[in-house]
Amino acid sequence: MINPATKRPTEPIASRRVVSDKGFTLLLLIPVILVLVSYVLYPSLRTLVQSVWMKGEFTLENYKRFFSPESLSNLEALWNSLYISLLSVLLSALIGVPLAFIFNRYDFPGRRFFATAAIMPIVLPPLVGVMSFMFLYGESGLVTRMIQDWFDLDKAPFKLSGVAGILLVHAYTMYVYFYMTVSSAIKGLNPSLEEAATNLGAGRWTVFRRVTLPLLTPALVAASLLVFMTSMASFSAPFLLAGGFRVLSLQIYFSKINGDLDMAATQSVILSVISISFLLVMRWYQGRRDYRVSEKGVSTHRREVNNPWVKWPLVIVGVIGVVFLLLPHITLAILSLVPEGSWTYQTYPTRFSLENYLLLMKDPHIWKPIRNSLWMAALATAGNFLFGILTSYVLVKRKFRGKNVLDVMVMLPWALPATVVAMNMILAFNVPTPFTFGKVLVGTFWILPLAYFIRHIPLVVRSTNAALEQLDDSLEEAARNLGARWFTTFRRVILPIILPGIMAGTLLAFVTAVGEFVSSVMLYTIDNRPISIEIMNQLRMFNLGQAAAYAMYQIILIGVVLFISNRFFGVKAENSL
Repeated sequence: MINPATKRPTEPIASRRVVSDKGFTLLLLIPVILVLVSYVLYPSLRTLVQSVWMKGEFTLENYKRFFSPESLSNLEALWNSLYISLLSVLLSALIGVPLAFIFNRYDFPGRRFFATAAIMPIVLPPLVGVMSFMFLYGESGLVTRMIQDWFDLDKAPFKLSGVAGILLVHAYTMYVYFYMTVSSAIKGLNPSLEEAATNLGAGRWTVFRRVTLPLLTPALVAASLLVFMTSMASFSAPFLLAGGFRVLSLQIYFSKINGDLDMAATQSVILSVISISFLLVMRWYQGRRDYRVSEKGVSTHRREVNNPWVKWPLVIVGVIGVVFLLLPHITLAILSLVPEGSWTYQTYPTRFSLENYLLLMKDPHIWKPIRNSLWMAALATAGNFLFGILTSYVLVKRKFRGKNVLDVMVMLPWALPATVVAMNMILAFNVPTPFTFGKVLVGTFWILPLAYFIRHIPLVVRSTNAALEQLDDSLEEAARNLGARWFTTFRRVILPIILPGIMAGTLLAFVTAVGEFVSSVMLYTIDNRPISIEIMNQLRMFNLGQAAAYAMYQIILIGVVLFISNRFFGVKAENSL
């Protein structure tokens, strides 16, 4: 005879646990989906509707205008964006890949220092990087004036502008993507594969072509797609250097300030389609090609360079390279010491003081942009921190249908250019909506923190995902079996282990928000203008010293954050991007 009291608990308890797990997963999913739908999906759909809806009916008239031969400016901008991006990929690869090989395959005096200096461009926010190049190589730049002075020329020998200027800035700021990804791939290679090929009689070129290059292909493809997407979205370099040269991200901005929101929406949709296509290609390729041949304990094999005819030229080239890489930072530091109005007709600045820094600290009006940037970045980053943890936990540790769709939605703000994100927000939140609690957000203080939050969601989620994927599920299960509730388990067991990964993404989100320019220039108001907008204003007034002082604050802040990441959380700068 079966005792009902002993039979009933077995299956019903398991069933209740499954139901409880599903219910709990749904409970965690609701806020994640709500935020993504409200602030990522809805604004994108609103832009799409704006591009195909005119006078109360569906139409493709805006797309006909865009692709019409009579409207060459849009087609020209699209073509220019594509070929500038392809050339940026080529130039970045030509600089980044050889550097990765030299610093990871050969050992010579100063190698470690040169390798560290090679990642210095990531410390420069986009606008500040372009500005420093203008100070150096523009028509009135220090290097330009110096050459003109040395050779007693009547006019400047060159000036940084147009396609050449954009490509130079892109190559300087984007080669780091190739350098970091290829360096990481080289460190993961098992040297026994190349040694085996050499022992079988293959020459160096054959070993490189048949063994090394195929193993590096995923890293090269990933870096190429990353540079292409970044270049397509580039705004600061074309904004300051393009002159009459058109690119698609600038066309969106010009359409917006000219009041042609229908065309701005159409241009945004076209740029979004290109960017999202490359994101999907990258995800497909990374999932399809997986090269994991390194073994535990295998380290990178470096050859010591003993030939003095090779070793010392390498050192000299390294020193020249470091000077070139650090020149923008040094130039900004020097110009930040030039008082307002003291460098006008002179070839070089002659007076230096701390006046610009003192004004920043004394004058509340001048300090306000810095305060705005810090406050808005802090608000956005706090949101990224909480939302990133929740989203990452759901994606990595919970099972549910549609996980890939949710993952793509999380990555969408990273794929979309900042110009498009800003345009989406303008079109979505210039009227009261339920997502904004019946308020109009455009023109208010809150629009910029929300834009920063949306833009940087992927940064925190990606870094937290990496930490959670390495966490053994048995730790959580053990705590739950010992009677701890989920929140206690998460707070006492999971969070302390994954905190370094969370903080790496969070700190990066913070410094990126402080240096954000593209979203800011499209959404700011006079009361919430951040540092980047004030730099732009100072440049327009030719107050170069004050602009450089603002830029130095940004660089110092980024340097401090990267130091904290490395010192307290063990996150290296090259792993932050």
